[in-house]
Amino acid sequence: MTGEPALRTVGLGKRYGRGAWALRECDLDLPAGRIVGLVGVNGAGKSTLMHLTIGLLQPTEGTVELFGQPLRMDRPAALAQVGFVAQDHPLYRGFSVADMLHFGRSMNPGFDRAGAEARLRELGIPLGRKAGKLSGGQQAQVALTLALAKRPRLLVLDEPAASLDPVARREFMRSLVEAVADSDLTVLLSSHLVTEMERVCDHLVLLHQGRVRLAGEVDDLLADHRLLTGPRRDDTGPFDGLVCATHGQRHSNLLVRQPAAVPAHPRWESHPVSLEDLVLAYLQADGKAE
Repeated sequence: MTGEPALRTVGLGKRYGRGAWALRECDLDLPAGRIVGLVGVNGAGKSTLMHLTIGLLQPTEGTVELFGQPLRMDRPAALAQVGFVAQDHPLYRGFSVADMLHFGRSMNPGFDRAGAEARLRELGIPLGRKAGKLSGGQQAQVALTLALAKRPRLLVLDEPAASLDPVARREFMRSLVEAVADSDLTVLLSSHLVTEMERVCDHLVLLHQGRVRLAGEVDDLLADHRLLTGPRRDDTGPFDGLVCATHGQRHSNLLVRQPAAVPAHPRWESHPVSLEDLVLAYLQADGKAE
């Protein structure tokens, strides 16, 4: 990775009161102009990390930098570079779409109202309709449009398509890819829908129990892992880089981290892995370690 990262965290941690750490020792460099997928089970620290990167929370320890500058909650100029869309797409239900565009313009001096109106017309969303009368997919698109119209350099999306039907979800993801393709926008996207993320994400961050378990370019991570299938064996010690093992009556499946050029063990077949295979293997391995 070359160039200045869009987001850098060093030793980042957040603890609520005297309770457990929600995020600990988080070191990340997220590349600019890419879509970064953020995955992990509920309670892994995803929302905490996102809220720290947009200034909604103050870290207990460590630092956050946006495009080379420390993020400080008392510096509105830095926060103006960030857009955010929450899972429930919070909109004023009694406002019309046009009202919300007017409100967005009043809160953000650089708000691109003309571009937002054009985008919504292209999507077939009436500007005069009340937010409460829109479908779930339309509400998600309005929320995304408002965030994009702010002209952020970093867009943070917290499960934005979780409540949408498959067609609306696919349309939302397509719109997101187009938005990034037309600009140098960086996106941090949290989602449990790994199959959808595989279509759009360039970079992956996997959190478990408040710590970074895996991070890197998606293509590099997939190339570094293989699925080995062979005769059942409960003793998996000889397999270097073992991430997760599952066993049937006669066969074992081992996901290992090793370059594709390394030959498979005798009597074992080597297969490429999908992003979903990779994520589930790490989550299963971590779950058994608890």
